Amino acid sequence: QVQLVESGGGSVQSGGSLRLFCTVSGSSYKAYNPYCVGWFSQVQGKEREPVARIDRDGYTRYSDSVKGRFTISQNDAKTPLYLKINTLKDDATAMYFCASRQPGLWCHDRFSAITFPYWGLGTQVTVSS
Repeated sequence: QVQLVESGGGSVQSGGSLRLFCTVSGSSYKAYNPYCVGWFSQVQGKEREPVARIDRDGYTRYSDSVKGRFTISQNDAKTPLYLKINTLKDDATAMYFCASRQPGLWCHDRFSAITFPYWGLGTQVTVSS
């Protein structure tokens, strides 16, 4: 069974940068060949919020709060899907999740957690002042 696996989280000072990674276990990312993958963030007690997504053709979409500071990208590397976060703010403290649409399905017009059925377990990012 294919499982999404995140890594790269940790503690960082406000204003710093971080890079999160997502890959799959149980298959190669190339074989999994997702048409739409994305990153979501969640603060304890609150809903999971969209951050960024990318489709197989490389088209990206970002939430307004992260435009210009976050960059989502994917390639054929060992950790193929990553999210680069620049100029971290205190409100970026959250658990970050990698998510995928069903292989073969393109991104939905609606960018929300409900449109992504496959999830990793998350990686924690903590920003300190």
